Amino acid sequence: MQLTIEHQTQYVYSESVPYTIQQLRLTPRSDPRQQVKQWEIKVAGQLTPFEDAFGNQAHTLVIDHPHQALLITVSGEVDTRQAQSSPADALPLALFLRETPLTQPDDAIAGFVQAFAHAPALEMMQALRERMQYSKGATQVTTPAALAFQLGKGVCQDHAHAFIACCRSLGWPARYVSGYLFTEDGSLMQTHAWVEVWQHDAWLGLDVSNGKVVDETHIKLAVGLDYRSASPVTGSRMGGGLEGMASVVSVNRQAALSEAERHARLQQLHAQAQAAQQ
Repeated sequence: MQLTIEHQTQYVYSESVPYTIQQLRLTPRSDPRQQVKQWEIKVAGQLTPFEDAFGNQAHTLVIDHPHQALLITVSGEVDTRQAQSSPADALPLALFLRETPLTQPDDAIAGFVQAFAHAPALEMMQALRERMQYSKGATQVTTPAALAFQLGKGVCQDHAHAFIACCRSLGWPARYVSGYLFTEDGSLMQTHAWVEVWQHDAWLGLDVSNGKVVDETHIKLAVGLDYRSASPVTGSRMGGGLEGMASVVSVNRQAALSEAERHARLQQLHAQAQAAQQ
């Protein structure tokens, strides 16, 4: 499947920012599941590429002149294919058994997983999905797996963290994946998250929010122990007062957006970021 991606992230500030530094994990790697045909990051700053500790392609962004807005634009084309699993990489599997504050299981999660100790990972995924409904606004990016599991609701990030907690409780190495998802109706306008769990000597990709094995509709950006180590954008700034941020993603099988469509979308995005200032 040939997919075209456009992803814009807009920041606005109530006061001037003299210095910004960020890490961008916004560049996919080619692998047996996906072949990157073209990819570009546009931003008014200095980009320095590097490979992070998990083997992700990343960039350090530095802006050392005064600014009151920051727009990061990503665009590219990726050919994807059906491949349910991928082989091991250079990192030791034991690394992905490590608990983090966002994926640490509690007694409730430890009790939940006991019924699936000898069951397929797919079965545990479906049971977790039934227990945790998809609900926007119920959690934050800092919500740990145990709390989201207790609430019984969350978004893709929460589903991924809770499932990782379940897998690691059973001694199954598992890692967080950030990326994009193609939907026929274009309903998903944000980045997506899913899990890779080590099963039968390979990484099996499972999309808990959608209750399915990862397929050609998924584009992987980065992997990590949790959201923090695979987040598309992280960083800090000096000054700036109140910050507002908004982002929008387009993944389709057609040509890129027209200039008129892109201009209209950027205007709307800027207005959303201003409304989100806090």
